[in-house]
Amino acid sequence: MDEPKRAAPLSYDVAEAEPQGTYRAGPAGAWSGVACAAAGRVREVADELKDPSFIDRCIARYRAAGFGEPGDAEVRAWRRSWPPLLEALLRAELSDLRVYLEYGTPGGSRRLDALLVGAGPGGELVLVVIELKQWHQCRVLDQERVMRGDGQVTVHPVFQVASYRSFFQHWRPERAPRLDVRAVVVLHNATAAETQALRPDAPAVADIPVLGGEDLSAPAGTLAGLLRCADVLAPSRGDIAAFEGIRWTPSTRLLDHVGSVLEGSVAFALVGDQQEAFVRIRAAATHHLSALSAGAGQAPDGRGRKTGGAVVTVSGGPGSGKTALAARLLGHLMRVHPSARPRFITPSGTLRAHLLDATREHSAARELFPAASLIRSVARQTGTLVIDEAQRIKRGGARGLPRDLTVVVEHVPLAVIFLDERQIIRPDEGTTVEEISAAARAVGRTHHHLELTGSFRCGGSAAYTAWVDALLYGRPVPWTGHAGYDLGLSDDPFQLQEWVEHATAAGYTARTTAGFCWPWTRDRPRGATALPLDIGIEVPAGPSTPARTWRAAWNADTALTDPHDGRVLAPRSQLWASHSGGHQQIGCIYTAQGLEYHHSGVIIGPDLIWNDGHWHARPEHSEDSHLRGLPPEQYLRYALNTYRVLLTRGTHATRIHATDPATHRMLRTLIRPAGAA
Repeated sequence: MDEPKRAAPLSYDVAEAEPQGTYRAGPAGAWSGVACAAAGRVREVADELKDPSFIDRCIARYRAAGFGEPGDAEVRAWRRSWPPLLEALLRAELSDLRVYLEYGTPGGSRRLDALLVGAGPGGELVLVVIELKQWHQCRVLDQERVMRGDGQVTVHPVFQVASYRSFFQHWRPERAPRLDVRAVVVLHNATAAETQALRPDAPAVADIPVLGGEDLSAPAGTLAGLLRCADVLAPSRGDIAAFEGIRWTPSTRLLDHVGSVLEGSVAFALVGDQQEAFVRIRAAATHHLSALSAGAGQAPDGRGRKTGGAVVTVSGGPGSGKTALAARLLGHLMRVHPSARPRFITPSGTLRAHLLDATREHSAARELFPAASLIRSVARQTGTLVIDEAQRIKRGGARGLPRDLTVVVEHVPLAVIFLDERQIIRPDEGTTVEEISAAARAVGRTHHHLELTGSFRCGGSAAYTAWVDALLYGRPVPWTGHAGYDLGLSDDPFQLQEWVEHATAAGYTARTTAGFCWPWTRDRPRGATALPLDIGIEVPAGPSTPARTWRAAWNADTALTDPHDGRVLAPRSQLWASHSGGHQQIGCIYTAQGLEYHHSGVIIGPDLIWNDGHWHARPEHSEDSHLRGLPPEQYLRYALNTYRVLLTRGTHATRIHATDPATHRMLRTLIRPAGAA
């Protein structure tokens, strides 16, 4: 489905022209200026809400906006929260204000429950961001989190809506209308005592009210004041057109801040050949962006695409520094070329979560890292796009270059694409440098390619990564050791677990990963204090030990917190590799790819075994729904690529255990046995 068209920038002295975002009833009703589920004057949307088909139309517009498929819980929230909000707005005599429901920020990183737009007394536009909650009972844990009555820990709604307000403050372009941005939290089921408990003392959010059901029944004038709208007038059509025509762009201050964080982060430090590669890519970016700013080579063709520009591909194996280089490049572009509107996209949700975590001190930075599902929309809006883990982009069943990358090549003036063709792990994904090069040439784009051949993980040991490649794709050879890397074999998972715990106690980051060969229970009982031990590996009796079963938990889908005090007992899966407590769970390919840690334990599951001098795939032992049904010869490629990724996460040490006895015996001929320490 094509992304929604973006409204062309409008001049801000537009009088009474019909705004592109005007709400129209009926199936054909649509707006192109704003991505949202519904929009219109308050009275119009309130009338439409009475129509039984209204929610279905909102679901369709939600999809068309690129937000994906709304879950059942989200749709239920619409049905329960929209009526009391709109009733309150009508009662407050705010029926002529413009309201947007499920308003999406550029890049789709955030959706606001409701946004009111009106005219201020001084001629400015007034925006009121509204956060809606159905729940009422909760306990404040800290300024970032609250525990709801059902035991779920969630973000504090006041600080959540404050971060939305921050977006408008930090993404308003200089030529845009003056904005007065306000925020309100509405818990329509809560009592006055319950809302009082949620009001924080922090001065930065002291102006954000928390309203409950009793507040929403206040007289018109009082209610308008509680909703921060006492002085807000109905916007004219010109006001609405001006708002919907704003091309939201990050401020220079925001770009400089995030750029400095990325460039200064130890996690993204560059060494050796990485630095040389960075200099070369930076020079290419400067050359092409200078030409673009001068207006050269950007004439649209007959299909609306822009000719000229450049595509830079950067390929390299595990540990070659692609992600660090991509992050540092983004930081440089933000500081030096802010007018190019640089953005960073990765299909790896885990990697995106880590980038957001690295820049979490500035909440308005989130839109700089849009979700991969919105890559086509972003490609039509940005001047520079950095893509990491591009081999994970979905093909969508088509031959040749994935459609998402085709749009990037056709529309982005400067695209820098990082990929590793041997990290394709599913049949519905994958692309090659040659495919990207051919697509660039076809639309008149210059293509540059850079290969990263060094190894900045694995202790800088190119010998280890070469050993892994020989093990999986060539003829396995004995590990002869390397001064900078520690490789060993654990005879059972108990020994492997002890090694990881010993490393953690010594202050190292240590994690264990495994092939996806055991079920993963996502749902947990309410109030649970432990994750389900889904992984079970039988360990036969030894000379001095009885037969045992080793059990462990996969990484948590969502963070596991103590039901009494909200302590994080297990981080959510996307932050499993870096946040405290992650060493006590087992990661998989989807939570390890693109990341690294000091000590790496790897369990080769029963889906890949060594027999008769060759690797054999057994997809029937996979619990990955995307792979389980493949024939063994097709599954083998993805299994080898998966274990290549898992075996190359450790920066200084790796321990391996294979559940298949014959496979473990083969590995014993190549690797020395390792003790727990």
